[in-house]
Amino acid sequence: MSSTARPVVVEAAGALVWRVRTGRLQVALVHRPRYDDWSWPKGKLDPGESVVAAAWREVAEETGDDVVLGAPLPPLEYPMSDGRTKRVHYWAAQVAGRVDAAALRARPPVPRASRDEIDHVRWFDVEAAAARLTRAADRAPLVSLVAAHAKGRLDTRALVVVRHGTARRRAAWTEGEASRPLTPAGRLQAQHLVPVVSAFGAARVVTSPWQRCVDTVQPYGALAQVPTETADVLSEAGHAASPARVAALVHQLLQWPGDSLLCTHRPVLPTVIDTLAQHARRSVVGALPVGDPFLHPAQVLVAHVAQTAKGPRVVAAEVHRAPLSA
Repeated sequence: MSSTARPVVVEAAGALVWRVRTGRLQVALVHRPRYDDWSWPKGKLDPGESVVAAAWREVAEETGDDVVLGAPLPPLEYPMSDGRTKRVHYWAAQVAGRVDAAALRARPPVPRASRDEIDHVRWFDVEAAAARLTRAADRAPLVSLVAAHAKGRLDTRALVVVRHGTARRRAAWTEGEASRPLTPAGRLQAQHLVPVVSAFGAARVVTSPWQRCVDTVQPYGALAQVPTETADVLSEAGHAASPARVAALVHQLLQWPGDSLLCTHRPVLPTVIDTLAQHARRSVVGALPVGDPFLHPAQVLVAHVAQTAKGPRVVAAEVHRAPLSA
């Protein structure tokens, strides 16, 4: 394919924004006057944008609401008029509240779409939404959302696990592991993690105290105005001394009532992921990373956690990597 050829697949993202009113599950639909159709808020990725950042940006543009993403929903693919395929990634989402203020501070302003593009935003009971949707295929993610609600798996909090960004090579750094810094590429990765972490509403930041982890979460913490909590057990040395203390910290974060960010090192990840697996539905365990390196530098594992009568339960998991360029 030549350098000027268009991609075969056009990536887009959006969300099913939901709420419960008087005991009834409702979702938001948008009306596009150009096509005279009712659909989910969604749109194409900007150059260098991640799918999760595109999802909250497009919802903000089309509805005027800032949202926090929950668990992923089934994506849709369909042919475009020019012969390409559009792939739309969807998440369940809720309108951001006061507890999400930190994540919203880390986002840039999003201009509202013109009325020529979106002229109506309306909430519907899910049965009415299914009937109002113009494209029958758009009902697939709604079916998944309704099923998750019925099973108590829709209202979730996120534990965002990040492996630190690309760091200086061990052999080239003689001043000790604790002070080994990020490379310029690693610092860029840290910047581009901000809209990814913000998508999931992180209001708490917990990290290894080693420099490469602290520097990875610093851009998000600074913009979100969230204090960085350091935990010695998340360092390589702390984990080697007591993996059980790492597991205990992960369990504590699974029980925490908000969305949180945890940053650590490759050797610590097996214990982190094993702890998530112990609290996960059987079908979700298979979505967790297996085998070294578990996560690549600056890669993100998002565990979506529902609080149940038996304790925290990981009901969905997904892996993302922030783009290196915008």
